Amino acid sequence: MGGYWSSPLLDKEWRDVPWKDKAGYLQSVRGFEPFQSHNNEKNKDQHIRVLLYGPTGHGKSSFINTMDTILRGRMTGRALAGTIGGTSFTQQYTTYKITKGEHGTFYPFVFNDIMGFEKDKGVCEEDIKRAMMGHVKDGYMFNPLSTLSTDDPYYNTNPSLSDKAHVLVCVVSASKVRLLSRLMTNMRKVRREASDLGIPQMAILTKIDEACPKVNADLRNVYKSKFVKKQMELLSESLGIPLNCIFPVKNYHSEITPNDDLEMLILMALRQMINFGEDFVNDCKCT
Repeated sequence: MGGYWSSPLLDKEWRDVPWKDKAGYLQSVRGFEPFQSHNNEKNKDQHIRVLLYGPTGHGKSSFINTMDTILRGRMTGRALAGTIGGTSFTQQYTTYKITKGEHGTFYPFVFNDIMGFEKDKGVCEEDIKRAMMGHVKDGYMFNPLSTLSTDDPYYNTNPSLSDKAHVLVCVVSASKVRLLSRLMTNMRKVRREASDLGIPQMAILTKIDEACPKVNADLRNVYKSKFVKKQMELLSESLGIPLNCIFPVKNYHSEITPNDDLEMLILMALRQMINFGEDFVNDCKCT
């Protein structure tokens, strides 16, 4: 029987991926040096801050570890990934810097992982809002029952531009998009708060290999997979994030050797985060 539904794959990729240019993407990310001042001196304290949020167990910490692995050229695992009895593994607000070359130097972008959304527990929406505004200090322990108070020692009263989030990234598993109806209301609220603050937003669709057997067999089928495309469209419709701001990826999980196709998909998403963040910071400096 022929027709659209006879195959799980489209005839060709609906989004172009320069699969052979991983080295070029890696070089552009490694060589990224934003925030050049008028007197040609770089502000060493300025960086792009990417805030990751989403349901528990959907791959936020694994995404950080995968980017760390790619940029450092070896397997890493600094962001503890997984769940504890079905609850979020991430309990503490932490800023992850990625070492660049010589010891003591870092890439000009950082990542913040926060406690995941869960039904009737998990991170408070107000804590995410305060993190976006730069009010949350490193080391703050999330409490599902209460939000960070203004008199708490981990409350940053006067956040700088560097303390604030410059890009908000929703991380969702490709196989669980349809199961998020109860959490989607909370996630939409966070997105609206970010929109009010002018913060650019993206979404990362993780675990695409687990969601689609054809992608598991060959990652280059990702933009041919009808299932993955459907999940991206569903997430776009549910959250209101444009389709061109959603990136399907596979994180390093069981692998112990590099995978060029996996890394290409991650680098495409990372470069977009950097571009969005740089634009946001530059816009803030001009106002």
